[in-house]
Amino acid sequence: MRLLKTLLLLGLVGVGGLIWATTAFAAPPIRIGVILPLTGESELYGRQAKIGLDLAAREINASGGILGRPVELIYRDDKSSPQTAAEAARKSLKHDKIEALIGPMVASALDEVAPIAEKARTPLLYAGSYEGGKCGRYIFSTSALPSQELDELLRYMGAHFGTSYYLLGSDDDWAHRMFVSAEPRIAAIGGTVTGKSYVKDDVVDFSSLIGEIAASKAKILLLAMHQQAARFISQAETKGLFKQITVAYLSLSEAEINAFAGIGQNMYAVVPFVATYDNPQTAAFVAKVHAHLGYDGPVSHHVATHYATLMAIRAAFEKAGVIDKEKLIDALEGLAIEGPTGRIVIGKDHHTTMTMFVARTKDRTLVPVVTLGEIVPASGCYQ
Repeated sequence: MRLLKTLLLLGLVGVGGLIWATTAFAAPPIRIGVILPLTGESELYGRQAKIGLDLAAREINASGGILGRPVELIYRDDKSSPQTAAEAARKSLKHDKIEALIGPMVASALDEVAPIAEKARTPLLYAGSYEGGKCGRYIFSTSALPSQELDELLRYMGAHFGTSYYLLGSDDDWAHRMFVSAEPRIAAIGGTVTGKSYVKDDVVDFSSLIGEIAASKAKILLLAMHQQAARFISQAETKGLFKQITVAYLSLSEAEINAFAGIGQNMYAVVPFVATYDNPQTAAFVAKVHAHLGYDGPVSHHVATHYATLMAIRAAFEKAGVIDKEKLIDALEGLAIEGPTGRIVIGKDHHTTMTMFVARTKDRTLVPVVTLGEIVPASGCYQ
């Protein structure tokens, strides 16, 4: 709530297009469409993504734009709805004269938007979490896949905490898909699943579920939960569940941890960015974000991956030497740039190699436990 109030005060929650000043440029802007959940249940993640994109656009324009032209981000709010995301994509492609699309944030919305972008022959760059397998000329993934996140998380947890798992997720497409990916991976490393539950958004009392998880004797709770996470973690902590089980949290970010208000310590995640990582690139990036926002708010991997996505578009256009959608796609393939934590490489399969970290919750943030180095994604494309 504090984050949302601060964003409101800073004027960062408007849902219209973001028009960057172009008076210093003689040439017209390069328009990039952006589809994000700026309202609704996924708003927290959309706002983090917007911070990264806004910062990248500001830096690009301050340094002369792209091939002498300013970049202009045209935002459309998908209201956390896959159907609204599809409608927003159609409107952006029809009316906004865009060269590329960035977004949306969740896999179910990606399912709706990807074929629309492909039909329009417009590159779509997706920086959210999904299960892999989206293959085609016009789609790029610039965040982590299960082979980069889930495999490494299961490997680490198995080596340190045990091999029996209880799977708990929100009752949504993302959690269901991630658990479909998780179960054979757990079996492949000799682990067992002792139970699995999905939680609807209207659940208030988790007592019986907490009892069920405790009775399962699982050593690790694999958590894929967003909306209900703070309530569940608070009740589970009060009832002592975390004294007998360790949480492995999928797609955890500093934004959620800040909202947990100090509960849920020593939960583990594998992520492509940790704000507290001790290297000059990361420290400089976090400082830039804070200066851009004007307050000391959370900086999550959603900020970092979306920032890097727009920077990759700039680098690809400059590599191509012309503003052209097809040339942009060709230039993105094999592109390597420096991101907030190190090198980022977009492969020929349109998925991204990046540095990954094992991290754990501490106070209101994540701290790195192991730097895994560059992990190549197993995208399932062009095999």
